[in-house]
Amino acid sequence: MSPATPLECRPVQASAAVRAVLAQTVDRASDQLSALSHRLHANPETAWEEEKAARWTASLLDDFGYAVTPGAFGLPTAFAATVGSGPLHIALCAEYDALPGLGHACGHNLIAASSVGAAAGLARVADDLGLTVTVLGTPAEEGGGGKIVMLERGAFEDVDVAMMVHPGPVDVAEAEPFAVAHLGVHYTGRAAHAAAYPEQGRNAADAFTVAQVGIGLLRQHLPSSTRVHGMVTRGGEAPNAVPERTDGRWYVRAGSLEELDRVQPRVEACFRAGALATGCALEIEPESLPYSEFRNDAELVALYRRNAEGIGRRFAAPDDPAARMNRASTDMGNVSRVIRALHPYIGIDSLPAVNHQREFAAVCATPAADAALLDGALALALTAADLTAPG
Repeated sequence: MSPATPLECRPVQASAAVRAVLAQTVDRASDQLSALSHRLHANPETAWEEEKAARWTASLLDDFGYAVTPGAFGLPTAFAATVGSGPLHIALCAEYDALPGLGHACGHNLIAASSVGAAAGLARVADDLGLTVTVLGTPAEEGGGGKIVMLERGAFEDVDVAMMVHPGPVDVAEAEPFAVAHLGVHYTGRAAHAAAYPEQGRNAADAFTVAQVGIGLLRQHLPSSTRVHGMVTRGGEAPNAVPERTDGRWYVRAGSLEELDRVQPRVEACFRAGALATGCALEIEPESLPYSEFRNDAELVALYRRNAEGIGRRFAAPDDPAARMNRASTDMGNVSRVIRALHPYIGIDSLPAVNHQREFAAVCATPAADAALLDGALALALTAADLTAPG
């Protein structure tokens, strides 16, 4: 499959009656949705470990009338929940993984609750509108590429449109994420007493030092659409022993998969330089398949913007520094290369805190965040309903 040709925003909307049902249903479910969001927030689980999150999210969908398949597509912390049997198949993606050490500092608790909220509304009108609605519990967005695995295993095979909304400091309708490769980097040298026999050692920590100097110098020659960043996760065992083993995790981002293919080898050459300079062995392993850049569908973006503004949301100016969250990477990009997809950002009144900060995590369980998740749920539901209106 390939994405449909982007269209202009449809001049007509779903009927006033349908829109009223969606608004009323989301409003009536507000306590359940906020409770789910807060429960996920208080119990953060990292990539591939989201056992409670998947179970709690799927359970609420069951309450809303969805037929739930736990452990879908061979993934223990994924699920698929479906209602309706119409010809237009909408998938709502529910992310719920947290960040190591930072909890829900990217607000995936709100993503899950917003998708469930949209699903609650659409369940009431699916048969009347000719919709099939599937909520996909998608684990491991933070570096694990859960949606890529699900895509390869057929999760989106019969889906026409995939949708979700992501929290950020401000509202942004159009996603512009980078493509990204996630690399595990490992050096193996030789241990020795750092004072008595230093000449017998091969310093694996020095290998990382050489590599990071190389990457720092390389950055001035890379396109402005790229980012290279990472960390050393293991630097040695004791200060009086030459480090024998060091490990790190590095991300290489670019404006597209094609640009990533050109940039990534240059970064990997810096790691090889570290191995060459220190006499250490090097292993580079991908932590997941590369994430693609996101391909926006003009009609979906316009519909979402119209619906979000209609319920009182206001979008940031393109040059607002707080709007840069729309440049973060997501495995939803890979989905957008195959089917039409929507991935807007909804503001939770977090400034000066921004995503991947502890302060942002704290805001993700506040009344402002609860209000945003309800707005996001309704805007998604209205956008899905508009797709069924004759254009």
